[in-house]
Amino acid sequence: MSTPNLRTKALSDVLGRQPKHVEAPSSRISDYYGINVFNEGAMRMFLTEDAYRAVRSAIDRGERIDRRLADQVASGMKEWAASKGATHYTHWFQPLNGSSAEKHDAFFEPLGDGRSIERFDGGMLVQQEPDASSFPSGGIRNTFEARGYTAWDPGSPAFLIHQTLCIPTIFVSYTGEALDYKTPLLRSIRALDEAATAVCRYFDKNVQKVISTLGWEQEYFLIDESFYYARPDIMMAGRALFGHGPARGQQLEDHYFGSIPERSQAYMRDFETEALKLGIPVKTRHNEVAPNQFECAPVYEEMNLAVDHNMLLMDVMEKVARKHDMRVLFHEKPYAGVNGSGKHNNWSLATDTGVNLLRPAKTPKENIQFLAFFVSTIAAVHAHGDLLRASIASANNDHRLGANEAPPAIISVFIGKYLTDLLNELEKSIKASMSPASKTELKLDIGRIPQVMLDNTDRNRTSPIAFTGNKFEFRAVGSSANCAAAMTVLNTVVASQLKAFKVAADALIAKGVKKDEAILRTIRDLIVRSKAVRFEGNGYGEEWKAEAAKRGLPNIVDTPRALDAWSGKGAKELFRNMEVLTEKELKARHEIELHSYTLKVQIESRVCADMATNHVLPTAVHYQNRLIQNVRGLRDVLGPEAGEKAARTQLELILGISEHMEKLRTLSVAMTEARKKANVLTDAREKAIAYCDTVKPFLDRIRYHSNKLELLVDDELWPLPKMRELLFTR
Repeated sequence: MSTPNLRTKALSDVLGRQPKHVEAPSSRISDYYGINVFNEGAMRMFLTEDAYRAVRSAIDRGERIDRRLADQVASGMKEWAASKGATHYTHWFQPLNGSSAEKHDAFFEPLGDGRSIERFDGGMLVQQEPDASSFPSGGIRNTFEARGYTAWDPGSPAFLIHQTLCIPTIFVSYTGEALDYKTPLLRSIRALDEAATAVCRYFDKNVQKVISTLGWEQEYFLIDESFYYARPDIMMAGRALFGHGPARGQQLEDHYFGSIPERSQAYMRDFETEALKLGIPVKTRHNEVAPNQFECAPVYEEMNLAVDHNMLLMDVMEKVARKHDMRVLFHEKPYAGVNGSGKHNNWSLATDTGVNLLRPAKTPKENIQFLAFFVSTIAAVHAHGDLLRASIASANNDHRLGANEAPPAIISVFIGKYLTDLLNELEKSIKASMSPASKTELKLDIGRIPQVMLDNTDRNRTSPIAFTGNKFEFRAVGSSANCAAAMTVLNTVVASQLKAFKVAADALIAKGVKKDEAILRTIRDLIVRSKAVRFEGNGYGEEWKAEAAKRGLPNIVDTPRALDAWSGKGAKELFRNMEVLTEKELKARHEIELHSYTLKVQIESRVCADMATNHVLPTAVHYQNRLIQNVRGLRDVLGPEAGEKAARTQLELILGISEHMEKLRTLSVAMTEARKKANVLTDAREKAIAYCDTVKPFLDRIRYHSNKLELLVDDELWPLPKMRELLFTR
């Protein structure tokens, strides 16, 4: 009797799993929502009135908290955490390696006489000095210079995980440059607030603040832990490098919005409970299109908090998955032949007076305001599409963009037929001045927008950025990405455009043009200038690529070249003028992202060669030897001529296996040689391009021959869990 291989054992383990039922702490979410967050209620209970007002001023107006009050905040925060059993604290930050980071310190402080106290003061709250030597810096500091600083962000509340108080912070170098995602995000939020508030005051002098809002949709796959450990590619690279597509994939479209499998639902209930305790307002769950693919989504939040919550949720999801003997895959394309995963970023703007600036209203005045922000956003996307493309570029997302479920690499905006018709009408009415009759007619037309748009605007799944009624949905963001990267760029380009909008409108007003007419003329000018970026058709069609080229819209399909946008003169001026990223910080991010791309393709290449050599080839040889023994046996029993005839199928199999084995071996060797040549390059861009152009193409070629061998080799012998098992065994 043959010993079962790892795949057979893994399959047996999976089939024996039972859902782990987890009871929520209460039948009502409202009873435990936010219980592990130092939120408004906790602050009122544990802070002095002065400390509470100082934190609120920091959150609402960005005012600095002085040291005396910081001590009071720290004391109250520690008492709250200790009341829940906390023994440690950490500054929780988001370095440029794509994950969150934390270093835990105990509240415990020895007194030297055998006694101790619990200590946590304002200095510990406000700033820490973690070792920054192993975090990506892109050349901002030398490797031997380890010092970096984390600084408290009052805008995102502290929270409790297990017995540790987690304090959201920014992360900067010793010389003050941003080494994280949060710092430039906060700068971009401030820049957008200032620019948008200035435009809002054309319409409402009471507006003091404009808030960027974000609602992300997190897609992900689930895989049983036994399959995870039986697939080195998934374990090391996050995706299946090998695997022949099953006869049934997603073509029946029976998984989407279908009944959630019991085991998956038990996992969802568990991570949602933990998320809700942390104040993450997860509200929606459903099956996605591909088998074993799912989605969760929260209620919209202020952007900084939403980004923190997304990073925290991904961490929670991974930890909870292990408790259910599962792993969660955030890779943008873990399986070939079925849909990949995105993280749609639904972006909007709201005033402190309660107005959504991207929601059409019922009065002409409010709709002129809507058009000012709506058209400015489109114009910003048109002017800086290359930066938006760079903001979502990664080795992972390259596999997804342009596939049959994801937007193409060409950045365009979908707004729907009725808004397109409206903008086209406005474009036709360009003149130096308008008569009273034309003004009235124009305002009436604008006033009818709500009735036609909210019912008729679609999302267009092929559009990277779609307007969906009261927000723009940036659909091209990858599922494993930190939302802050894309949102920092979107905030910055829109802020820049709004500043330019106000300059243009003010210039007309200074020439004696009435305010409303000046605003409308500025809007019409932007409509004309940005028309090329608006596209309502099928983004997957070859004709769109040709049309986009005519319009001057770039189609950059790989990450190394997409990242060139960071080094352009326009990018440097934009981020410098908006005070979001210095030239040094921009250059560092370019270097880091190129290096990250190279490392990810390098890892995939090494894993691919290892699997081809140590898993696929030995299995193919083993099965081929069986066939050879069978052919010899037939010749011995039936004689050479009859045996040859009887073994015709086996001989064809032997030859076919030999052919694919040879291709697998020679391609693996050639890929290794290409990798060696790329590794000697010292320029980060040249190295990334070499990996893209000379190493990465081998992956699909090797996959092809491995997949052919999978079809030829005895199913019982195949060592890797197959695609049908990864997708359909639960």
